Amino acid sequence: MKTSGRIATCMALALVVIPAAYARTTPHAGSVPFDVNNPQIQAEARKLAKEPAISPLRGHRIVEDHSGRRQTGKASVYSPEFQGRRMADGKRFNNAGQAAASKTLPLGTVAKVTNLSNDRTAVVTVEDHGPYVDGRTVDLTRATARQIGITSSKGVVPVIVAPIAVPQPDGTIKPGSGALPGPSPHGN
Repeated sequence: MKTSGRIATCMALALVVIPAAYARTTPHAGSVPFDVNNPQIQAEARKLAKEPAISPLRGHRIVEDHSGRRQTGKASVYSPEFQGRRMADGKRFNNAGQAAASKTLPLGTVAKVTNLSNDRTAVVTVEDHGPYVDGRTVDLTRATARQIGITSSKGVVPVIVAPIAVPQPDGTIKPGSGALPGPSPHGN
């Protein structure tokens, strides 16, 4: 094999192997612009995890919470009729993706959602507003719902939503309580 052929083969292999290795070693999916293993990030996350969790809003109001505190409530699953529709961030909804809807977390927030019935966790990115049913904290795609164990017989489950990275009004990104390793802390 010629040298140029070897270089091309190595580059093609690197394009496949490096992203796969990065995905396995990155602690959280989504775009988190800081190292969650940094001691300062961990200290901020621990401080936020000690704060009481926020309960879901009633009604259709959208009130953004930039604090990074945990939220409790129930998770539901997007209806299949939303497939392909535009979400609040302008992207098209994909039921196979990791998008979520929240009335309180700012668009672009990366968060851990933990099913309190089985402690299964998934990482989502808030790309839409909702759900507009009282007591519900987050709407999830079908893929994410399956990942945390929401079944067709149990379409709504109690969850904790712990933000990992929260966009701030000034354009910065703040770590949230979910920046701690492992599942979302359940304590108050």
